Amino acid sequence: MAITRRAPMTSGDVFRQFDRMFDDWMRAFPARMWDRPAMQAPEEIIKVDEYREDGDLVIKAEIPGIDPEKDLRLTIDNGLLDLRAERRITEDTEDKGYHRHELRYGTFARRLPLPEGVDPAAVTASYTDGMLTVRIPMPAVEKGPEPTTIPIEKG
Repeated sequence: MAITRRAPMTSGDVFRQFDRMFDDWMRAFPARMWDRPAMQAPEEIIKVDEYREDGDLVIKAEIPGIDPEKDLRLTIDNGLLDLRAERRITEDTEDKGYHRHELRYGTFARRLPLPEGVDPAAVTASYTDGMLTVRIPMPAVEKGPEPTTIPIEKG
C-alpha cells in the first residue's frame, strides 16, 4: 500500500462538503420540516395585533381574500383561541391563444393563549374588509382577603 499525500483543503472544498452533508441530512427527513403543525413557515402564520380596550381583550388579524363563512374557523379550547383560515386563489389568463389556469391553496393558523376564566360564550367576532376582530371580555379579577398583619413579640 502506497502512501499518498493529499493537497490541503481549500475553503471552497470545505463549503462543498458541508453542502453535501446538509443535503444528505435533509433527505433523511420523511417530509419537509414545514409540514409539521408546530413549525409553520412564516408566511403561513396569521399575524395578529392584541390590545385592551374598554375592559376587553381585542385581537385583530388581517386575513384578506377569504370568505369568512366558508374559509375561516374560530374556536376556543383548553384556554386557547384557535384561528384557522384557508385561502383559495384561482387565476385564469388567456394570451396569444394560450389559456393558463392557476390554482393556489394556502392554510393559515394561529393559536393564542387566553386569560384564565374567559367565558367562551361571551366572545364575539366580526370580519370587515379583510380584518378579523375578536373581542374577549376580560374576567373579573377576584380580590383576595385583605392582608393580615401579624404582631411580632419581643423576646
